[in-house]
Amino acid sequence: MGEERWPYAARMDLNELFSVQGKTAIVTGGSRGIGYMIATGLLSAGARVYITARKAAACDAAAEELSELGECVSLPADLSTSEGMSSFVAAFNQTEDKLHILCNNAGANWVAPLGDVPEEGFDKVIDINLKSPFFLTQALLPNLKAAATPQDPARVIMTGSINGIAVPWVDNFSYSASKAGLHMIARHMGQRLAKDHITVNSIAPGPFESKMMAAALEGDGKAMVEGMIPLGRIGSPEDMAGTVLWLCSRAGAYITGTVIPIDGGVTGFAS
Repeated sequence: MGEERWPYAARMDLNELFSVQGKTAIVTGGSRGIGYMIATGLLSAGARVYITARKAAACDAAAEELSELGECVSLPADLSTSEGMSSFVAAFNQTEDKLHILCNNAGANWVAPLGDVPEEGFDKVIDINLKSPFFLTQALLPNLKAAATPQDPARVIMTGSINGIAVPWVDNFSYSASKAGLHMIARHMGQRLAKDHITVNSIAPGPFESKMMAAALEGDGKAMVEGMIPLGRIGSPEDMAGTVLWLCSRAGAYITGTVIPIDGGVTGFAS
């Protein structure tokens, strides 16, 4: 007997394969940096996007800019507090009952040498980077379940970091711990939510243009950082948006519980 084959060959519609047309998305920390890149990609591919950030003026300004690409709504909130999270979820539920895509991207960093790390700084990073994504996902589960189908699951993406995979170059102990924890939360939630047709994955960015990387990329810093990256450059908005669109579109419907480095080979070739 010959090798079993598909019953027919058909050309795939790649525009449809990577489209998120008509979907509703939330991007936390969407007013700048990686969150802004993610929102740009989702809007460009047809999604309606709600962005949130702690600073209302910055969130509103970013949403106005992004609205040139599609429907972008600003819902400022401090997601590090239970009150701020509750007000954000309530505001979202006033206009939406379904949520197809949740990008937990908001984050904070704290750099200090071992022996000088303050407890308040450690707690701040853990609250924003680890607790908030977990509890926001939990609060929005009814919306995600309402949008999910077996062939087109709802998607949750956690923005982790290569610092949660390999030991960082700098002393950001709470940051690396929070991102490693976030990677595991994504795997754990992905396993539990698969039966509800919700995928949960982490992306682990390396160096990108962002507020967190601003100091490291100043002056000769950019050349030094790029010298440590096998592909020889920092990440671009297209690199970030492309990965997220892959995960959020039909192209990524069969992927869950993964951690995907977007780092130019830094962790892949680490000794």
